[in-house]
Amino acid sequence: MTHHRLLAFDSGIGGLSVVRELRALLPGIPIDYLADNAVFPYGELPDAVLIERVCMLVGAALVRFRPDAVVVACNTASTVALSGLRARFDVPFIGCVPPIKWAAEVSRTRTIGLLATSATVRRPYLRDLQSRFAPDCTLLAHGARGLADIAEAAFRHRAVDQAAIAHELDQLFGQDGGDRIDVVGIGCTHYSFLLDTLRELSPAGITWLDPAAAVARRAQFVLSTLALGLCMAAGPIDRGRAWFTGPAKDAERLLEGLAGFGYAEIMPFDVDAALPAATHHAAAPPAS
Repeated sequence: MTHHRLLAFDSGIGGLSVVRELRALLPGIPIDYLADNAVFPYGELPDAVLIERVCMLVGAALVRFRPDAVVVACNTASTVALSGLRARFDVPFIGCVPPIKWAAEVSRTRTIGLLATSATVRRPYLRDLQSRFAPDCTLLAHGARGLADIAEAAFRHRAVDQAAIAHELDQLFGQDGGDRIDVVGIGCTHYSFLLDTLRELSPAGITWLDPAAAVARRAQFVLSTLALGLCMAAGPIDRGRAWFTGPAKDAERLLEGLAGFGYAEIMPFDVDAALPAATHHAAAPPAS
């Protein structure tokens, strides 16, 4: 029988925090993971460049992997390119957005914090989320450029720079009114791999929100609505593979980390080689 297949992608290892939750909810579903590490971090790219890059990459991956749904396991890509992806391709997309609504539901002081990339913090999308879901809350956000790099190192079991993390937390809680923050959402999937340290170094009584599990539940729901159902194929178990668009930094330690998410090898993904075929599967022609 035919079975479902998922694609999850990010600019690095951050989206694996969502894969971890997907594995728990959908243990028999193959999940191909695509890390666009050739241009990591996404937050440093101009919006127009990022949109074209993400649509190009996903178009190539749709041809290669034939997923039934795609998890955009990256806040930056979701806030910038999700609408473009949905316009161009006819598969379901599940995105990651800062957990502003959830934070508003939990907060007692009505002052909520967000730790994200500088790109996510500066975009109007964030203010739109606040006006829609937390209009009675004060939102204090901080764009922490270095935390994604620290998370990449932590994933490879390298020493975590606690002083650098403490500095980023000081930038969040040191803002005017920061002493009233009682809930902090993470707006970058990479930060899931730093949560223990973030909790340890933040002021007492702070509730940290990681939306990875909610994203996985949404993906589970989307798959359940598709015509195929959640049936499994007979034969050897296919868990999917981990693909990287650029050279894998510290590959031996990276592979050790990937093993915990069901990936046995690091596969190279040649974006340029897949481009001609990918254009045939767009629902609409790419924007000029």
